[in-house]
Amino acid sequence: MAETLISPGVLARENDQSFVTGQPVVRGAAIIGPTVLGPIERPTLVSSFSAFQAKFGGALKSGSGQFTYLTSIAANQYFQNGGESLLVTRVVSASATWAPATSSLIPTGSGGPTSGLSPFVLETISEGEIMNNTGSMASGAPADATNGQLLSGSVNNVRWEIAASNTSSGVFSLLIRRGNDTQNQKVVLEQYNNISLDPFSPNYIERAIGNMTTTVITEGSDTFIQESGSFPNISNYVRVKQVNFATPEYFNNDGSAKDEFTGSLPVVGSGSYGGTFGAGAGSNINSKAPNLFYELIDGSSVTANTQGLIGDDYTTAIALMSNTDDYQYNVISAPGLNNQSTSTQITSLVNNTITRGDSIFVLDLVKYNQAIATVVNQSSGFDSSYAATYWPWVQTIDPNTAQMVYVPPSTFIPGVYAFTDASADPWFAPAGITRGGMGQVVRAERRLTSTNRDTLYESNVNPIATFPGQGVVVFGQKTLQKASSALDRVNVRRLLITLKDFISQIADNLVFEQNTIATRQNFLTQVNPYLESVQQRQGLYAFKVVMDESNNTPDVIDRNELIGQIFLQPTKTAEFIILDFNVLPTGATFPA
Repeated sequence: MAETLISPGVLARENDQSFVTGQPVVRGAAIIGPTVLGPIERPTLVSSFSAFQAKFGGALKSGSGQFTYLTSIAANQYFQNGGESLLVTRVVSASATWAPATSSLIPTGSGGPTSGLSPFVLETISEGEIMNNTGSMASGAPADATNGQLLSGSVNNVRWEIAASNTSSGVFSLLIRRGNDTQNQKVVLEQYNNISLDPFSPNYIERAIGNMTTTVITEGSDTFIQESGSFPNISNYVRVKQVNFATPEYFNNDGSAKDEFTGSLPVVGSGSYGGTFGAGAGSNINSKAPNLFYELIDGSSVTANTQGLIGDDYTTAIALMSNTDDYQYNVISAPGLNNQSTSTQITSLVNNTITRGDSIFVLDLVKYNQAIATVVNQSSGFDSSYAATYWPWVQTIDPNTAQMVYVPPSTFIPGVYAFTDASADPWFAPAGITRGGMGQVVRAERRLTSTNRDTLYESNVNPIATFPGQGVVVFGQKTLQKASSALDRVNVRRLLITLKDFISQIADNLVFEQNTIATRQNFLTQVNPYLESVQQRQGLYAFKVVMDESNNTPDVIDRNELIGQIFLQPTKTAEFIILDFNVLPTGATFPA
């Protein structure tokens, strides 16, 4: 079907003619899944595993047995193998009714016009374990609580403390503390000093901490995030919801803070003792029951439990990740989703990836402990070069718990792709002993025979094989495209993704430029050397770029179009090596 250009932009087209009778910009990976804490349905870029842990926490057991949340394991594997950037989208139960926790009980000093009121209100922005349920305070009013210690709560909750309130300068310090610490053993997560309520101060509380809110908006088929607020969120835990007392006229002529201001400073220590997260003492963030947070992914049994969520919980996150303008990546996975249990979500991710045209979706077909026949059957419904699948599951050590766990292949494969990018180029096959080794894998769920591997590969399922002395190795690189062409291989699909990405960036700079010979030459002088470098690095056998009067005729120009045709002959991999050993009689002549 012919595409119609309506708004200005670049249309990168492919013409696959391979059917059998500068430097590229390498995008990072994307992962969708549950985490211990962090922003919900807010795609967030992290550049290391430590950054991931700081934002999203470690591993959290789901249900019982050996299964655990897989997102943190996948993130660790990706960075362990040379990955540089990871786009993480956290999901939680769709039945959750989480609402941000607010600090409505910070008292002020006496004597000022706002005496007894909260000078400001904080609000949590990072939803934690069991949705940041605070548990309960000791009995009585917040001020009577025993050192503000939670009787029940979580390490992933937060509280705050006011310190160093200075009536001369009109500033104070704000400490964000771990929710289950004590006054004797404080765990300070963040500290903000010399906080001011003067909107013109560089340390104005909203400027120092942030006041941004984000909302997921759906309009028709589009899903996007809308932001509001004046200052970006600096804190990983809270935002300033409102400021009840602020003035630009802090000081008297003698340089001291005015009485009406200092009378409204928060009392030292008030936040740590009185700061329960709700409307009053003993209140929780909401009434969400813990069992809802530990739902089995297919809602049936522990043997199917891999994430703690059901497929419907991923709907909004999947829709968000279809946005090519805001979120860029070259491989995406959702460990815990599988076609056997959550086919609707898997299909949506496949379709989104096809529409984006700039990444590969690494999908899992089946749950743990399934027969090869089931794997083959699940693969039959797919036909796309933008998707690839692997089997069987593998066992590894959870870096957060030091426990042995079985995880689906999509937990590891983005890391294999990252290693290929770091050690070679994206157009090299992410498979084989050289680049397909899975060093952090202890064992595969099943040791595949050569017959098993043949059965899987004929169905476009890439085997994860075990070889004596070599360990566990990815031993296939087919996409899920059914037709035999160059694009039925992962390395060629990733070559095309890389080339389209880089060349489209060059073309972006030409939009709204004059449609002249000079503009076309500008394009050619950038693209040809780049493709030559790819050819030298074994990505192409040959190529040709055409952007001249032959394809930019007067009628094309009159339509405000500029057409470039790029012809490629991708290099093929040696997947089948045939060695003929010929035994000759003594004195025989060797062939020329």
